[in-house]
Amino acid sequence: MSEIKITFPDGRVKSYANGIRPADILREIGGRLAREAIAAKFNGAVIDLSKPLQEDGALVFIDIKSPEGIKVFWHSSAHVMAHAVKELFPEAKFAFGPTVEEGFYYDIYVEKAFTPDDLVRIEEKMHEIVKADQPFQREELSVEDALSMFRDLKEKFKVEQIERLGEPPSIYREGNFVDLCRGPHVPSTGYIKYFKLMSVAAAYWLADEKNESLQRIYGISYPKKSQLEAYLHKIEEAKKRDHRRLGRELDLFSINEESGPGLVLWHPKGAFIRHKIEEFWRQEHLKAGYDFVNSPHIARRDLWRTSGHLDFFQENMFAPMDVDEIQYLVKPMNCPFHLLIYKSHTRSYRDLPFRWAELGTVYRYERSGVLHGLMRVRGFTQDDAHLFCRPDQLDEEVSKLIDFSLNMLKAFGFVNYDVFLSTRPEKFVGTVDNWDRATASLQNGLDKAGIDYQVDPGEGVFYGPKIDIKIRDSLGRSWQCSTIQVDFNEPERFDISYIGQDGEKHRPTMVHRALLGSLERFFGVLIEHYAGAFPLWLAPVQVHIIPITDKQLEYAESVQQKLLAADIRCKLDDRSEKVGYKIHDAESQKIPYMLIVGQKEIEAKNVSVRKHREGDKGSMGLDAFIAEIQQAVKDRSSQ
Repeated sequence: MSEIKITFPDGRVKSYANGIRPADILREIGGRLAREAIAAKFNGAVIDLSKPLQEDGALVFIDIKSPEGIKVFWHSSAHVMAHAVKELFPEAKFAFGPTVEEGFYYDIYVEKAFTPDDLVRIEEKMHEIVKADQPFQREELSVEDALSMFRDLKEKFKVEQIERLGEPPSIYREGNFVDLCRGPHVPSTGYIKYFKLMSVAAAYWLADEKNESLQRIYGISYPKKSQLEAYLHKIEEAKKRDHRRLGRELDLFSINEESGPGLVLWHPKGAFIRHKIEEFWRQEHLKAGYDFVNSPHIARRDLWRTSGHLDFFQENMFAPMDVDEIQYLVKPMNCPFHLLIYKSHTRSYRDLPFRWAELGTVYRYERSGVLHGLMRVRGFTQDDAHLFCRPDQLDEEVSKLIDFSLNMLKAFGFVNYDVFLSTRPEKFVGTVDNWDRATASLQNGLDKAGIDYQVDPGEGVFYGPKIDIKIRDSLGRSWQCSTIQVDFNEPERFDISYIGQDGEKHRPTMVHRALLGSLERFFGVLIEHYAGAFPLWLAPVQVHIIPITDKQLEYAESVQQKLLAADIRCKLDDRSEKVGYKIHDAESQKIPYMLIVGQKEIEAKNVSVRKHREGDKGSMGLDAFIAEIQQAVKDRSSQ
């Protein structure tokens, strides 16, 4: 029998019989690795432990702690869930069962929608399947055999998938259940010990609302009970922080059916926080050498044809309107207007770079099924900017943008993030040389900033490479925020240029960037990150003054006047209610500080300080308290 050479991560090379399986090698290795590995990576491809190895290659074993491992675990869990559904609902037809960022789902066609009681029954059946500890067995079939099998099983979605791909597929058997699947899977169902089915949502076959309506069951699973409990605790905490609930309770914003789904109404307190965000944004942009521009909300249809939005984005644009027998469209982007501003004059190489920023409100037709509070809306304000620079200026501008992005996020309390560099896709505009130069500029900027990042090969947009920064909130959830995108497409489409030192026309490099993304979405993330208890500098009411009785009202009013004169936002609670009730009310409104004023405070000419969630902080002089608040606001402390 011929031999193959296997290279291990430590560089060791060993010969094995052709056809040996990773599971066999694991048994030889033994120890913790043999107990914890659930799959393997061979020559860069993730495979089952049972797959025969038939060529030389590099072998890495994968456990659940790795990103690849948890995906294998969750994908296998989806398979077990589908098996349980088939046992309980034999008429069910199966579509896809992929992993998501946290957990898995399976899209299933049934005549009657699943109920919460159904989920309990499915979980119980899953426990039986796990207890049986059946192995996952992979088979590779011809297209004809696979079509015959799934036609016999009356699995029409699987049949359509096989026909659409037109390639020999693989299947996985486990017990008496078979599924069309690329895999890989854990060795057996017994690995999937702890799980929870979270919810059911509606979906469409192939994400097309013209197709059959499906039931999407979401689930989560872990190999340890403590991991599942920690996840469920995080979910409960996330429910408490839900920006939609807190938006109502704190009277920050609303979305009204009468004005239209996906269109946000900013209430006074929410609008004030937005004002503080915008105020800080403008100050920082002026410091960074930006100029402000403004653009209209509508434009002629031909502008969007020039920009390419009619070709690539029309399904997300609202229907046109006729004005003087000419069609106009509501803007989904700000960039075409900034390009027209650039074209309004002849530009010299000495003029560049231009840094033009706009808090521009745009409108996009999002389907009703994906609208979600502030996180997915139809009208939103982008903290948008476009840079126009010479190619030799790109490196410096990218470095400044990265620093600017991270400093802006830090000011709002976001210090944990994941950074991705997306490179040239298969279909692209511009030259390979330009792409390589732009990608190198983005990469150099990240390296210079000392930032850890992941490369997403081929995930750049068609018009240029990009950097995406995804912030991590206080629960560790990831949110897309800042983006820096180099664009070779729009400068060509709008034929913009500058006159170089040689007196000839040259094409400038265009950079799109957003630091916060949309103000609506960013505000939603802020609400959930702080659970509605905003940092002092953003809080619409910073101090709540509570006199114990009406006898202290005059002194409380003098305290209020002094705070207002010091530019501290405060309210005086002069209601005829008990002090305990007033304190509870201020706590529920998440006001950072309370000043309790009684006879003792009047005599000592001071105030008794309470802090939100921390309680009594003792008595102190009013001047000292004012100085402390002013310093915290100046520092933009997140405490």
